[in-house]
Amino acid sequence: MARLVAVQPQQRNPSFSLLPPSSLSDFNGTKLLHSQLQCKRRASQPRGGALQVSASSAKKILIMGGTRFIGVFLSRLLVKEGHQVTLFTRGKAPITQQLPGESDADYTDFASKILHLKGDRRDYDFVKSSLSAEGYDVVYDINGREAEEVVPIIEGLPKLEQYIYCSSAGVYLKSDQLPHFEIDAVDPKSRHKGKLETESLLESKGVNWTSIRPVYIYGPLNYNPVEEWFFHRLKAGRPIPVPNSGIQITQLGHVKDLATAFIKVLSNEKASKQVFNISGDKYVTFDGLAKACAKAAGFPEPEIIHYNPKEFDFGKKKAFPFRDQHFFASIDKAKSVLGWKPEYDLVEGLADSYNLDFGRGTFRKAADFSTDDIILGKSLVLS
Repeated sequence: MARLVAVQPQQRNPSFSLLPPSSLSDFNGTKLLHSQLQCKRRASQPRGGALQVSASSAKKILIMGGTRFIGVFLSRLLVKEGHQVTLFTRGKAPITQQLPGESDADYTDFASKILHLKGDRRDYDFVKSSLSAEGYDVVYDINGREAEEVVPIIEGLPKLEQYIYCSSAGVYLKSDQLPHFEIDAVDPKSRHKGKLETESLLESKGVNWTSIRPVYIYGPLNYNPVEEWFFHRLKAGRPIPVPNSGIQITQLGHVKDLATAFIKVLSNEKASKQVFNISGDKYVTFDGLAKACAKAAGFPEPEIIHYNPKEFDFGKKKAFPFRDQHFFASIDKAKSVLGWKPEYDLVEGLADSYNLDFGRGTFRKAADFSTDDIILGKSLVLS
């Protein structure tokens, strides 16, 4: 079985048995430290806008993933609400890192309470046995892609109270009638079909499940080239190549708003066996998004170059980070059923992303303007 460790430089909370972060690299994932899981559940202190968790309602929560993007923000909210949180990862990335803008006190508190279970979720026997030994109350599956990955989790946790799954609005069947609602037809052949099959599996197993379907997610630490794609071009003072007319309508939701939605469904009877679209309040055109990124980051309004993708062969490279179609979803159900609403409007959210990430010189992928140059080269010839 795997070894579960708490990530903390020094013991700060007497309710936990803890090990320092430096010891993480010493673990080979073969044994589970049961003594380190005996956490005295306690009530969190009320804070502005936060859910209040009593000792009786504090949960033992497992997050599949949690060190890259969504889980980074979700795990912090859960810990602040008084839950015992374990991250299940392969241990290749640091389990905790201080976020830009996060105070030393907040980070130290978080790092002192988060636990880590090292393993490969594709090792199904390992997953089943290690989870069975722990008996988690709730699973947040942030990085699941295929239905078969969920089976050992369910089998290992027969008393599981809730399985909360991060799906995708990409499961919807392309339609001329928008926005997408949760009851709309889905596409069994979409590239997200594994997520769709996972939702079906959870339903068939009689699990108390909730599925969240984000549209495009953005925010600090985003590893997908969404806003970062625009920021690279704006910083370089380059034109923004946009396919076709540029009036295609899409939708973005801030990662922190998504994390809040994940909190809202926890132990919520209204969320039982329900699907919720989660994204921003407003829709935006491709051209409008380019302008919004510029405004948020303090750059001049960009020059936008429209092109016909059918006239180019980019090979395996992607010339634009969004699907070339209208794509947006209604979030009315989440608002009415969960009482959730986005805190960030688009420009404000993009500014948050820029100021806490790209604007500090950090990004996930280096700039690649090779497809831009092909487009711009042909545009110059034609002009």
